[in-house]
Amino acid sequence: MKIALMQEFSQAPKNPVILQQLEAVAAEQGHDVFNVGMDGENDHRLTYVHLGIIASLLLNSKAVDFVVAGCGTGQGTMMSLNAWPGVYCGYCIDPTDAFLFAQVNDGNALSLPFAKGFGWGAEINVRYIFEKAFTGERGQGYPAERKESQMANAGILSQLKQAASKPFVDGLRAIDPSLVKQAVGGERFQKAFFDHAQDDAIRAYVSEVLGK
Repeated sequence: MKIALMQEFSQAPKNPVILQQLEAVAAEQGHDVFNVGMDGENDHRLTYVHLGIIASLLLNSKAVDFVVAGCGTGQGTMMSLNAWPGVYCGYCIDPTDAFLFAQVNDGNALSLPFAKGFGWGAEINVRYIFEKAFTGERGQGYPAERKESQMANAGILSQLKQAASKPFVDGLRAIDPSLVKQAVGGERFQKAFFDHAQDDAIRAYVSEVLGK
Protein backbone atom coordinates (compact mmCIF):
# COMPACT_ATOMS: atom_id res chain seq x y z
CA MET A 1 0.00 0.00 0.00
CA LYS A 2 1.15 3.55 -0.78
CA ILE A 3 0.25 6.01 2.00
CA ALA A 4 0.48 9.80 1.80
CA LEU A 5 0.91 11.94 4.91
CA MET A 6 -0.14 15.59 4.85
CA GLN A 7 -0.54 18.34 7.44
CA GLU A 8 -1.46 22.00 7.06
CA PHE A 9 0.38 25.07 8.29
CA SER A 10 -0.85 25.21 11.88
CA GLN A 11 0.42 21.69 12.66
CA ALA A 12 3.45 21.60 10.37
CA PRO A 13 5.98 21.50 13.25
CA LYS A 14 4.52 18.14 14.34
CA ASN A 15 5.16 16.54 10.97
CA PRO A 16 8.43 14.80 11.95
CA VAL A 17 6.77 13.16 14.99
CA ILE A 18 3.80 11.88 12.97
CA LEU A 19 6.00 10.79 10.07
CA GLN A 20 8.28 8.81 12.38
CA GLN A 21 5.36 6.83 13.79
CA LEU A 22 3.74 6.24 10.40
CA GLU A 23 6.98 5.10 8.78
CA ALA A 24 7.67 2.70 11.66
CA VAL A 25 4.28 1.01 11.25
CA ALA A 26 4.46 1.09 7.46
CA ALA A 27 7.88 -0.56 7.45
CA GLU A 28 6.56 -3.44 9.55
CA GLN A 29 3.68 -3.99 7.10
CA GLY A 30 5.59 -3.41 3.85
CA HIS A 31 3.83 -0.14 2.99
CA ASP A 32 5.41 2.93 1.36
CA VAL A 33 4.99 6.42 2.86
CA PHE A 34 5.06 9.73 0.98
CA ASN A 35 5.35 12.87 3.10
CA VAL A 36 3.59 15.37 0.83
CA GLY A 37 2.28 17.99 3.27
CA MET A 38 4.09 20.58 5.33
CA ASP A 39 7.27 19.72 7.22
CA GLY A 40 7.91 22.78 9.38
CA GLU A 41 6.49 26.28 9.31
CA ASN A 42 8.74 27.49 6.47
CA ASP A 43 7.65 24.75 4.06
CA HIS A 44 5.32 25.25 1.07
CA ARG A 45 2.21 26.70 2.78
CA LEU A 46 -0.96 24.62 2.81
CA THR A 47 -4.33 25.02 4.51
CA TYR A 48 -6.82 22.23 5.10
CA VAL A 49 -8.56 23.37 1.91
CA HIS A 50 -5.39 22.59 -0.04
CA LEU A 51 -5.14 19.21 1.67
CA GLY A 52 -8.48 18.19 0.18
CA ILE A 53 -7.26 19.05 -3.31
CA ILE A 54 -3.96 17.21 -2.82
CA ALA A 55 -5.63 14.13 -1.38
CA SER A 56 -8.18 13.98 -4.18
CA LEU A 57 -5.48 14.23 -6.86
CA LEU A 58 -3.37 11.50 -5.30
CA LEU A 59 -6.27 9.12 -4.68
CA ASN A 60 -8.18 9.63 -7.94
CA SER A 61 -4.99 9.27 -10.00
CA LYS A 62 -4.07 6.14 -7.99
CA ALA A 63 -0.71 7.67 -7.10
CA VAL A 64 -1.45 6.51 -3.54
CA ASP A 65 -3.91 4.12 -1.97
CA PHE A 66 -4.52 5.89 1.34
CA VAL A 67 -4.15 9.37 2.84
CA VAL A 68 -3.41 10.34 6.44
CA ALA A 69 -4.16 14.01 6.96
CA GLY A 70 -4.89 16.42 9.75
CA CYS A 71 -5.19 19.92 11.14
CA GLY A 72 -5.78 21.37 14.60
CA THR A 73 -9.10 19.65 15.27
CA GLY A 74 -9.14 17.29 12.29
CA GLN A 75 -12.66 18.46 11.44
CA GLY A 76 -11.78 20.95 8.70
CA THR A 77 -9.49 18.47 7.00
CA MET A 78 -12.15 15.76 7.09
CA MET A 79 -14.70 18.10 5.49
CA SER A 80 -12.22 19.27 2.87
CA LEU A 81 -11.25 15.75 1.84
CA ASN A 82 -14.84 14.51 1.76
CA ALA A 83 -15.84 17.37 -0.54
CA TRP A 84 -14.17 15.53 -3.43
CA PRO A 85 -15.28 12.49 -5.43
CA GLY A 86 -13.29 9.34 -4.84
CA VAL A 87 -12.28 10.33 -1.31
CA TYR A 88 -13.83 8.63 1.73
CA CYS A 89 -12.35 10.17 4.85
CA GLY A 90 -13.02 9.17 8.44
CA TYR A 91 -12.39 11.15 11.63
CA CYS A 92 -9.98 9.41 13.96
CA ILE A 93 -9.01 10.28 17.53
CA ASP A 94 -8.06 6.87 18.92
CA PRO A 95 -7.12 3.35 17.76
CA THR A 96 -10.71 2.10 18.05
CA ASP A 97 -11.79 4.72 15.48
CA ALA A 98 -9.07 3.51 13.13
CA PHE A 99 -10.02 -0.15 13.54
CA LEU A 100 -13.75 0.39 13.06
CA PHE A 101 -13.25 2.70 10.07
CA ALA A 102 -11.06 0.08 8.39
CA GLN A 103 -13.46 -2.78 9.07
CA VAL A 104 -16.88 -1.11 8.75
CA ASN A 105 -16.40 1.79 6.33
CA ASP A 106 -13.27 0.66 4.45
CA GLY A 107 -12.52 4.21 3.29
CA ASN A 108 -9.27 5.58 1.88
CA ALA A 109 -8.38 8.51 4.15
CA LEU A 110 -8.20 9.46 7.81
CA SER A 111 -8.23 12.90 9.38
CA LEU A 112 -6.59 13.29 12.79
CA PRO A 113 -6.58 16.17 15.29
CA PHE A 114 -2.97 17.29 15.74
CA ALA A 115 -3.65 20.06 18.29
CA LYS A 116 -6.83 19.22 20.22
CA GLY A 117 -6.01 16.47 22.70
CA PHE A 118 -2.46 16.14 21.38
CA GLY A 119 -0.58 16.11 24.66
CA TRP A 120 1.68 13.86 26.68
CA GLY A 121 2.00 10.44 25.04
CA ALA A 122 0.32 11.61 21.83
CA GLU A 123 2.92 9.89 19.69
CA ILE A 124 1.99 6.57 21.31
CA ASN A 125 -1.69 7.09 20.48
CA VAL A 126 -0.77 7.96 16.88
CA ARG A 127 1.38 4.83 16.60
CA TYR A 128 -1.50 2.64 17.80
CA ILE A 129 -3.89 4.41 15.41
CA PHE A 130 -1.63 3.57 12.49
CA GLU A 131 -1.27 -0.02 13.64
CA LYS A 132 -5.05 -0.48 13.69
CA ALA A 133 -5.51 1.37 10.40
CA PHE A 134 -2.91 -0.51 8.37
CA THR A 135 -2.52 -3.96 9.93
CA GLY A 136 -4.46 -6.93 8.61
CA GLU A 137 -7.25 -7.24 6.06
CA ARG A 138 -9.72 -4.39 5.76
CA GLY A 139 -13.47 -4.55 5.30
CA GLN A 140 -14.08 -7.57 7.53
CA GLY A 141 -17.02 -5.97 9.34
CA TYR A 142 -17.68 -5.41 13.02
CA PRO A 143 -19.15 -7.43 14.45
CA ALA A 144 -18.21 -9.97 11.78
CA GLU A 145 -21.81 -11.11 11.21
CA ARG A 146 -22.70 -7.59 10.01
CA LYS A 147 -20.04 -7.52 7.30
CA GLU A 148 -22.45 -8.07 4.41
CA SER A 149 -24.77 -5.17 5.27
CA GLN A 150 -21.87 -2.86 6.16
CA MET A 151 -20.11 -3.45 2.86
CA ALA A 152 -23.40 -3.03 1.00
CA ASN A 153 -23.93 0.35 2.63
CA ALA A 154 -20.35 1.39 1.84
CA GLY A 155 -20.99 0.54 -1.80
CA ILE A 156 -24.25 2.50 -1.82
CA LEU A 157 -22.47 5.54 -0.36
CA SER A 158 -19.84 5.32 -3.07
CA GLN A 159 -22.53 5.26 -5.76
CA LEU A 160 -24.36 8.20 -4.20
CA LYS A 161 -21.20 10.28 -4.00
CA GLN A 162 -20.30 9.53 -7.59
CA ALA A 163 -23.80 10.41 -8.79
CA ALA A 164 -23.84 13.69 -6.85
CA SER A 165 -20.37 14.80 -8.01
CA LYS A 166 -19.07 16.44 -11.15
CA PRO A 167 -16.46 14.53 -13.12
CA PHE A 168 -13.25 15.01 -11.14
CA VAL A 169 -11.22 17.22 -13.48
CA ASP A 170 -14.32 19.29 -14.30
CA GLY A 171 -14.71 19.94 -10.59
CA LEU A 172 -11.10 21.06 -10.30
CA ARG A 173 -11.57 23.44 -13.22
CA ALA A 174 -14.68 24.91 -11.57
CA ILE A 175 -12.87 26.23 -8.47
CA ASP A 176 -10.47 29.13 -8.03
CA PRO A 177 -7.38 28.09 -10.04
CA SER A 178 -5.08 29.75 -7.52
CA LEU A 179 -6.20 27.20 -4.92
CA VAL A 180 -5.15 24.32 -7.15
CA LYS A 181 -1.88 25.98 -8.12
CA GLN A 182 -0.93 26.49 -4.48
CA ALA A 183 -1.98 22.96 -3.57
CA VAL A 184 0.19 21.29 -6.22
CA GLY A 185 3.19 23.59 -5.82
CA GLY A 186 5.09 21.51 -3.28
CA GLU A 187 8.09 19.54 -4.51
CA ARG A 188 7.31 16.42 -2.46
CA PHE A 189 3.73 16.32 -3.73
CA GLN A 190 4.91 16.68 -7.32
CA LYS A 191 7.40 13.84 -6.98
CA ALA A 192 4.87 11.46 -5.43
CA PHE A 193 2.25 12.42 -7.99
CA PHE A 194 4.30 12.31 -11.18
CA ASP A 195 6.21 9.19 -10.14
CA HIS A 196 3.05 7.18 -9.40
CA ALA A 197 -0.10 8.74 -10.93
CA GLN A 198 -1.83 6.30 -13.28
CA ASP A 199 -4.56 8.52 -14.76
CA ASP A 200 -3.42 10.34 -17.90
CA ALA A 201 -6.15 13.00 -17.78
CA ILE A 202 -5.35 13.95 -14.20
CA ARG A 203 -1.60 13.97 -14.93
CA ALA A 204 -2.21 16.26 -17.90
CA TYR A 205 -4.31 18.61 -15.79
CA VAL A 206 -1.66 18.96 -13.06
CA SER A 207 1.03 19.50 -15.71
CA GLU A 208 -1.14 22.22 -17.22
CA VAL A 209 -1.58 23.94 -13.84
CA LEU A 210 2.18 23.83 -13.25
CA GLY A 211 2.97 25.02 -16.78
CA LYS A 212 4.95 21.89 -17.59
